[in-house]
Amino acid sequence: MKSFGRWLLWVALAGVALQLFFVARIALMLVVAPESTAFMRSEIWRIAEQRVEGRGTWQWSSEWVPYEKISPNLKRAVMASEDAGFTSHGGVDWDAIQAAWAKNEKRQAIAERAAARQAEREAKLAAKRADAKKSPNTSPSSVQATEKPVKVIGGSTITQQLAKNLLLSGERNLLRKGQELVLTLMLEALLSKERILEIYLNSVEWGNGIFGAEAAAQRYFKKSASQLSAREAARLAVMLPSPKFFETRQGSAYLTRRTNIINARMNDVRLP
Repeated sequence: MKSFGRWLLWVALAGVALQLFFVARIALMLVVAPESTAFMRSEIWRIAEQRVEGRGTWQWSSEWVPYEKISPNLKRAVMASEDAGFTSHGGVDWDAIQAAWAKNEKRQAIAERAAARQAEREAKLAAKRADAKKSPNTSPSSVQATEKPVKVIGGSTITQQLAKNLLLSGERNLLRKGQELVLTLMLEALLSKERILEIYLNSVEWGNGIFGAEAAAQRYFKKSASQLSAREAARLAVMLPSPKFFETRQGSAYLTRRTNIINARMNDVRLP
């Protein structure tokens, strides 16, 4: 029992030490811009591995620009698209999380009904195949499975997304989610909303090997992040949930339609 108690003590001390390390890292961001994030480093490794294996070419673009050199249009567009309540919540938008859970439950129910219908069709096909063995002239048509994984909607705020990408790995488990919440509260306690948005806009992914507002503006519009128009900013904001997907689908009807919606909402957003 004593050895078990000592082991628990060491685990607790390690946990405290890790949190103090995170506090120090975040506090340093008050005056020093982070050179990279945990997600950026994992992407560098992935791209490098693909190049070594001959499955791709090296492409990487990331340039830090201060808050005042990022167009207010982009700030408003990203907030309108990702986190409209950014300036008013304390890091976690519980209403958004609850709404996301409700949507996910609805989608799951729809997926389960579709799976039940698919199972019924497969059962009928199996019965036809059994009859076909008795009657060789019968040629039942085949049924292809169409079940797709349910797309999960998140309710993460800008601060939560920054906490996840800045200091955590890509693993998904309860412990990591708990750590994300702690980091979110640390970011909100130690940094201003303006600084959080500045770091987020300079580190978020906008395509394969494209990180930050400046790199995205240059890649898609051949101009600086400070010169982005309202519509250009809205288009970049809409790409954020799936940047690699939309990077190769710039002519997407959804992208155009959603850009119009975000463009219309931007004036209602209050900047930090």
